[in-house]
Amino acid sequence: PAAIKVWRHAWNDFTPFLDYPPELRRIVYTTNLIENINFQLRKITKNRGHFDSDTAAAKLLYLGLRNITSNRGGPSGTGTRGWKQALNTLAALFPDRLPLH
Repeated sequence: PAAIKVWRHAWNDFTPFLDYPPELRRIVYTTNLIENINFQLRKITKNRGHFDSDTAAAKLLYLGLRNITSNRGGPSGTGTRGWKQALNTLAALFPDRLPLH
């Protein structure tokens, strides 16, 4: 099956992810920002049918993106459950790359 082929091909890239603590892995695989934004944009355009022009579509998507970013959890993911623990774990693992203020 194709799924097994994908796993075999990507396994060496995936296994280092398993070395991180569970609380950090949970945050990484449950907060995929790109997928969330794509879902929100599809939701915005789904009921519109068609647009009069490319400009009309661009304006709707622009306004939608502004609304999505204003509804996010807050700076540094503060609205994400478990984020503080994951951030502390990252700071401990990479002290020179992630200074906490």
